[in-house]
Amino acid sequence: MKVVNQSVHLPVLAKRKVSLSLKREDQIHPYVSGNKYRKLKYNLQEVKRQGLNTILTFGGAYSNHISATAYACRAHGLRTIGVIRGEEIAERWEKNPTLVAAKQQGMELHFISREQYHEKAEADFLESLRKKFGAFYLMPEGGTNNLAVKGCEEILTGEDALFDIITGCVGTGGTLAGIINSSGLQQQILGFPALKGNFLHKDIRKFVHKNNWDLVLDYHFGGYAKENRELINFINWFKRETGIPLDPIYTGKMIFGVLDLVKKSYFRPGTKILAIHSGGLQGIAGMNIVLKKKNLPLIDI
Repeated sequence: MKVVNQSVHLPVLAKRKVSLSLKREDQIHPYVSGNKYRKLKYNLQEVKRQGLNTILTFGGAYSNHISATAYACRAHGLRTIGVIRGEEIAERWEKNPTLVAAKQQGMELHFISREQYHEKAEADFLESLRKKFGAFYLMPEGGTNNLAVKGCEEILTGEDALFDIITGCVGTGGTLAGIINSSGLQQQILGFPALKGNFLHKDIRKFVHKNNWDLVLDYHFGGYAKENRELINFINWFKRETGIPLDPIYTGKMIFGVLDLVKKSYFRPGTKILAIHSGGLQGIAGMNIVLKKKNLPLIDI
């Protein structure tokens, strides 16, 4: 599987004498793309090694992880159960493109309250799920575990050693951890969290031992799945200028942040930046439904 590094040519980059390329992990698969493919790879092997036939996992209404897990498990002949945050969604899930697609791939959807969702790692709650569904292989929300990090360590290749800066989106931290582990010590890794807050440092440190990384906390646009007109206009502008689609949850915020830092001369002239395009494009259809209700511009698909 060959993933291309696509060069980006924009006036601001030329002006600051900085180069930017995007690693097009989003092109791996239309639904099991980017970091989701990487995270699932070794977990799927482990399911079969343990002799199980069911994966249970957690996610929100527009979760890339839910969608990717449903597609991947169907391809591998595995049963899937998606525990979805928000019991109110049970009444309108058929209007949600992500959940409809997951259901079409055979995923069993189980809706729970947001209060219950906070218990998703508790032993008693997991035992109640086993009584309801039988034996299953548990994948956490976002798919991050040791095997997921192992898969994400394969994102960078030998040819990526020429880059000075590697940037990645951060949800649960597994993807960035894999990138950090496979990076060169001469490289700086910058993570752009989609969530508001400074708690992710601790989560990432569980999986890494290098110190050549940091998180840029200023480009979450209000928090997970939050957006505004500026972000949507930027995503549409970037696609028109480069031909590269971005999603509003992760990659749109990261690339907005990277280019804003370039404008502010954060990177020295001559810096070579590689941004990891981790996919997530399946969520655009659902986000456009939300944007339409808010009377905001829609994202070009």
